[in-house]
Amino acid sequence: MPQHDVVVVGAGLAGMRAALEALDQGVDVAIISKVHPVRSHSAAAQGGINAAMGQEEGDNWEVHAFDTVKGSDYLGDQDAIELLCQEAGEHIIEMEHMGVIFNRDEEGYLARRGFGGASYARTFFVADITGQAMLHVLYEQVLKHHQIKVYEEWFVTSLIMEDGRCAGVVALELLTGRLYPIRAKAVILATGGLGRVYEPSTNGLVCSGDGISLAYRAGAPVMDMEMVQYHPTTLKESGFLMSEAARGEGAYLTNSGGERFMQRYAPNKVELAARDVVSRAEQTEIDEGRGIDGCVLLDSRHLGKELIHSRLHQEYDIAMTYLGIDMVEQPVPVRPGVHYIMGGIKTDVDGAMNIAGLYAAGECACVSVHGGNRLGANSLLDTLVFGKRSGRHAADYAKSTPPAGESEAVITPDEGQIKALFERADNGERAPLLRTEMGRMMDEHVGIFREKKALAQAVDKLKEYRERFQRASLHDKGKVYNTDLMFVLEMGFLLDCADTIAASALAREESRGAHYRTDFPKRDDESWLKHTLCYYTPDGPRMDYLPVTITQWPPAERTY
Repeated sequence: MPQHDVVVVGAGLAGMRAALEALDQGVDVAIISKVHPVRSHSAAAQGGINAAMGQEEGDNWEVHAFDTVKGSDYLGDQDAIELLCQEAGEHIIEMEHMGVIFNRDEEGYLARRGFGGASYARTFFVADITGQAMLHVLYEQVLKHHQIKVYEEWFVTSLIMEDGRCAGVVALELLTGRLYPIRAKAVILATGGLGRVYEPSTNGLVCSGDGISLAYRAGAPVMDMEMVQYHPTTLKESGFLMSEAARGEGAYLTNSGGERFMQRYAPNKVELAARDVVSRAEQTEIDEGRGIDGCVLLDSRHLGKELIHSRLHQEYDIAMTYLGIDMVEQPVPVRPGVHYIMGGIKTDVDGAMNIAGLYAAGECACVSVHGGNRLGANSLLDTLVFGKRSGRHAADYAKSTPPAGESEAVITPDEGQIKALFERADNGERAPLLRTEMGRMMDEHVGIFREKKALAQAVDKLKEYRERFQRASLHDKGKVYNTDLMFVLEMGFLLDCADTIAASALAREESRGAHYRTDFPKRDDESWLKHTLCYYTPDGPRMDYLPVTITQWPPAERTY
């Protein structure tokens, strides 16, 4: 039976950074990933990573922190935000020393671009493939440190809970179809987001909320799940991400009349207002008849061929490949699309949960540094800062904890669930079709604009989907790389996440950040300057609340 001190579930930026830090602390470390590490969704982050490093007069970590607090619509915990911004610079330098080849300016300094909601240009980047560049460098470090055991293409089905603490995971080896208990003194969940709760989404199919559901089912609260970020610029039809890097370099958004409409909604920051502001503005233009076939236009023609090909090459390729549009010559049709979850598993700044031995970092965690709306390029920073901190503290916990038990009976419930799926007739509900139907419903009922009737309908529809999910069946009865089985198991995770999103959105009777209630269009600090918490019960989420931590920035009017 495999035994480790620290097991990290997920091999994206947060997971690999956590594993490397835990190894540095002198413990035995393993990574479990359902995909090859460089196929992790961190590779999809394009635009850059934020840090105030004194390169522009007036910019410092406190200004970065204030921008983040304001961007969060004052729902972010300010002690955590201060820590994030104070530690940012050292992580940029650390990644460069590991081998990330950031763009440089004409004088040889690390180049920066402006990003939404930022007072200064403080986004460091590798063209428009920043996440991919960082991911490959961290994977090189994992390979270099061969002591880290990597369970590649293993799917975690549940957490092992013993005597009130997490003692490892149950995982399915996709190559053989066998379940194994993998014991650990500490487990770090770094499984990324849940974008496939929605359709369309910029997220890959792997983003099925696994870690959030695993922790939720184990008794950890999930926080601020109603705060789902729509990215303003996703490609027409496919929903592929067109990075904020384009607007950071100076691209415009225009409507059917050729008007640069963001000048009406955010006169100071225009296209570089916070993402929730830009997404709502775009959707308003579309809803009021000033869109073009359900989209607005991203116009970068004035930037010139050289800049587009050197700094926005991936976006150029995406537009050309999937729409046949040359960004140098034509504007690109874009629309808001689900991109990120600000909410997640409630943790402290060291990644710890309310369950001993269980930690989380990255998009699946809610520290909370993003509050009601994440600023672009703060997500990569989040993965490094809190990935490293969770790795260090999980290792410290493991050093003072006795080895986990050795019973293999912990896999019995998961074996029973999978056996029942194989024995069921293959004419039941198909998980991919159910997921797509649910995603479209969530986009319609729990989308950019929300109101009570639609949210209540979403809650009822999710109960119906859960009943139908009990009839889910497999067409593939084989053992080797059974992705049909994996899709069914992921659907269970997605349903848990959708339940908490809809319940939290129905509960929060105000508009704040990405959560906009047309029946409660104002922010209500008196009643709702607090986090929502969801706890698992067999009958659905149980709601609770938690005050927001405020250090030096009291809530103020949020304008751009």
